[in-house]
Amino acid sequence: MEENLQAFNPPDSGPALMWHDQLGLLHPKRGLVFAVASHSWIAGTGTGTVIDAVSAVRRLVGERGARRLPVGVIGPSDASPAELAQAQAAGRAVAALGLPMICGGRGGCMAAAARGAADAGGLVIGVLRSTEWLSANAHIHVPIATGLGEARNAVIASASLALIAVGSGHGTLSEMALGLKLGRLVIAMPEAERMTGAISCPSADAAMELVAHRYLGLDAEESA
Repeated sequence: MEENLQAFNPPDSGPALMWHDQLGLLHPKRGLVFAVASHSWIAGTGTGTVIDAVSAVRRLVGERGARRLPVGVIGPSDASPAELAQAQAAGRAVAALGLPMICGGRGGCMAAAARGAADAGGLVIGVLRSTEWLSANAHIHVPIATGLGEARNAVIASASLALIAVGSGHGTLSEMALGLKLGRLVIAMPEAERMTGAISCPSADAAMELVAHRYLGLDAEESA
C-alpha cells in the first residue's frame, strides 16, 4: 500500500486569494467571490488584502457565518504516547481553524483529539457505538449515541469534510477506506497506517492547509 501513498505537497500559497471587508473572500485571478449561502464560488470582481487559505476559512466561519463542516480525527483506543500527542495536536488545529472536530467519542486517540479541540475552544462531536451518551469521554460537547456498534465508523466518515488519521488498527483503517470511497480528503499523520489515496502529512498545521483548501474547493482546481 505504501508505494501509492500521496506525499504532502504544500498548496500554492501565492496571492490567489484576497479578503474584502464587504465582499468577503475573493479569487481575483478567476473573477470569483465565495458565496457563503451556497458554499460555492460565484462570478464577482473586486480587490482586497492578500490572504492564505487557512486564514480565509477562519474569517469565513468567524465573521461571515460560513458552514462549520466537521473534520474527523480517527485513531486507535490503544494508542502510543506519540499517537496521543499527534491526535491532541490534530484536535487543537481543527479547533483553531474554526471547525468542529468529530471523533468516536471514547478513549485513546479519540479522547486526546477531543481534549486538544476542547482546550482550544472548539466544538467537539462524539459519534458513539452504544446507545448510551454517558459513555462519551469528558471532552465531548455533543455526544451522538448511535447504537450502531462498529457501523458508526461510516457515520464519522460520511459526516466529515476530511479525516485525519493517527495510528493504525482495523477501525482506523475502515474509516480511512470509507472516507476515500466517499471522496473525502484522508490525511495520514506520521504514526498512521499508509493507504492508497491517503495523503501523508508531517504535522497538524500542514494538515490544516490541506483541509482549508478542501473546504474552499481549491484542491480540485489545483489538481485540474
